[in-house]
Amino acid sequence: MKMKKLAALCLSAALLTGSALPALAEINLVPQDLSSAPAVPPENLQRLSWQPLAAAQTQTTKLANSGQTLNAPHIAGPVAAYSLPANIGELTLTLSSEVANGQVFAPNVLVLDENMRPAAWFPSRYFTYQKPGVMAADRLEGVMKLTPALGQQKIYLLVFTTDSDLTQTTTLLDPAKAYAQGTGHAVPDIPDPIASHSREGTIKLKMQTSSGSSILVGPLFGSSGPSAVTVGNTAAPAAKAHAEPIMHDTERYFNQQITQAVNSGNIDKALKLLDEAERVGSTSARRTFISSVKGKG
Repeated sequence: MKMKKLAALCLSAALLTGSALPALAEINLVPQDLSSAPAVPPENLQRLSWQPLAAAQTQTTKLANSGQTLNAPHIAGPVAAYSLPANIGELTLTLSSEVANGQVFAPNVLVLDENMRPAAWFPSRYFTYQKPGVMAADRLEGVMKLTPALGQQKIYLLVFTTDSDLTQTTTLLDPAKAYAQGTGHAVPDIPDPIASHSREGTIKLKMQTSSGSSILVGPLFGSSGPSAVTVGNTAAPAAKAHAEPIMHDTERYFNQQITQAVNSGNIDKALKLLDEAERVGSTSARRTFISSVKGKG
């Protein structure tokens, strides 16, 4: 609960001052230093074909040398490019890369905002080995939580591997060991197989949305799972110079609706009401939103 309050306070400070949150929130175990991400010229990004992904959809992509590539330093082989809706709340993305024939594609993910500016960076070490299950093979897998800022319609995901990744390997779990662990027998002392990293492979991207709280989901610091990365500018929209003052009754109505939405746990609705209120000239809706969130936390 203390962590949730800390997250709310961090967000509230930025909202209250009208300044933008950093494009990245800290994520457990993953350095979010965009300076270490491969630099991709914007004109090269514009040439890519971006695959739309809908909510609750799983997209399987076969990366082959005949697929689309990107001319950028350190990026090796084919890439996958996805276009995601940015107006449906927090996105939870599960990306997995299957092991096949002793090889695996080691994914890296660069998240871009609506204007295709880098916003978050998930290097290959974020996607860790997962042993096979009833419905899943050996794979590298990671879960990413993204919260698009208000006003955006799309965000983009670029998936690729690097020259450095191709020099590395992934240690798998021997099937005999997996069987012994699952049945409670003694685990045999045998070497585990090694999968080399490849330019090609099969990746699966599953997108889910959260109907509950959005930007306040999970602590920003030190959790057992990833917290939400804010993608894009969260600053309050600039007021129009010619906007007329909002009527008192209208402002009170928006404040009541925002408070009710937060109290019922519908943060997405509260954010939409906040956006609408500020578009018509409200000066108190943001303070109402912040105080309601802090009171609920």
